[in-house]
Amino acid sequence: MSKLLIVDDEQSMRQLLTLVFGRLGHEVRAAENGRAALELLRQESVDLLISDVKMPDMGGIELLKAARELSPEMAVIMMTAFATVDAAREAFLLGADDFIQKPFDIDVLKKIVAKALEKLDLVKENRALKRAQAERGHLGNIIGHSERMRAVYQMIETIAAVQSTVVITGESGTGKELVARAIHNLSPRLDKPFISINCGAFTETLLESELFGYVRGAFTGANANRKGLFEAAHKGTIFLDEIGEMSPTMQVKLLRVLQERKVRPVGAHEEMAVDARVIAATNRDLQAMVKQGSFREDLFYRISVIPVELPPLRERREDISELAHHFVSKFCNQTGRRLGITEKAMEQLERYAWPGNVRELEHTIERAVALEPTDEIQYERLPEQIINYNPTRVTSALGLPDEGLNLVAHLEHLEKSYVLEALRRTGGNQTRAAELLYLSVRSLRHLLDKHDVRNLTAQLRDTAARGAGE
Repeated sequence: MSKLLIVDDEQSMRQLLTLVFGRLGHEVRAAENGRAALELLRQESVDLLISDVKMPDMGGIELLKAARELSPEMAVIMMTAFATVDAAREAFLLGADDFIQKPFDIDVLKKIVAKALEKLDLVKENRALKRAQAERGHLGNIIGHSERMRAVYQMIETIAAVQSTVVITGESGTGKELVARAIHNLSPRLDKPFISINCGAFTETLLESELFGYVRGAFTGANANRKGLFEAAHKGTIFLDEIGEMSPTMQVKLLRVLQERKVRPVGAHEEMAVDARVIAATNRDLQAMVKQGSFREDLFYRISVIPVELPPLRERREDISELAHHFVSKFCNQTGRRLGITEKAMEQLERYAWPGNVRELEHTIERAVALEPTDEIQYERLPEQIINYNPTRVTSALGLPDEGLNLVAHLEHLEKSYVLEALRRTGGNQTRAAELLYLSVRSLRHLLDKHDVRNLTAQLRDTAARGAGE
């Protein structure tokens, strides 16, 4: 409910109106004259001011003038026992929403207050819509003016109005969820829910109950019906991140939902219709997974009606400076600081390959802002791997031998080497190793099985535990 301020030099009137509107659920403040009311308005915001016109010390008209400067959007109702046309005209010219003569019918005042608050709600709603429109005009928090990103913006604006399923592809950290939200925010579904879920973060059973919900008694612990995310996203958008991590069984169930537009909660006998636009995302090559038999071909074609590919940060280096300054502003705002970036530091940021993409850049800037004692982020405050990065040395290290090489076998060897090194550094901790490689835990486990090294994780954990014990 709303916050009201009652201003009247008669204590009985203040008490009456405080009681009446308090019972309606409003938060009510009271003041005995204009000066006391003005002091309260300086300390806290109020939605509606109800003030007498004739009061000692500071009258209602004078209070109205001062209150309008403090809170231009606040609703105001003036009341007086000495109503004149001139007084009413002056009150309206100063921005009063209504004018009532004492003595009055309390039910009439209730209606006037309800009307004024309804008008205020419309003003707030209009402001919120304008703010949303402004955010939509900038496509949310997506930043960059490179040619590759301009093509992405154009694609977002083109597909937002249609209802087709979208799949967003790109490396980890490129901003796939930001693009999904931008599509939703530009669509006719803007005022409906945007629901996001990472499919790689749940087991098959948990993912099914999260997406489709369950009924009471469906399994141990299901003590009440629970709505699934598809139902929660009705008329809105559901974002299925890391869809490539979904199990074959769940792929079948998702395909049916996309075809039938109906979901069946776990343990239920009846299906329910849902209308949720599906936007999926993955950092994996779904076409290659289809060929390998790990991703259903029919589901692939169902979700990839409209594909959107996000470029890695190394392929849009002209955006690095804008992104870096954006993140500096973001983290400085949280701490109340003002920082710049030295030219040497920016040159190294633009030179680095960014395997973790925009997410890695954001974390790098957050760390630099936290550690920087001066008014500019220095080169020395960058992480060691960025300071030591030398693209010339990397290029020469990857030189092609004169006799050639088996590229597939070589890449397989590199992949296995990086997986083993990540496990070694983390003492066999798969979650931390996956973070080092910018993979989901499920993707890492797939590579462990692929290279037949899953048993090494237990050995590394045991080694790390023995080392800690010693």
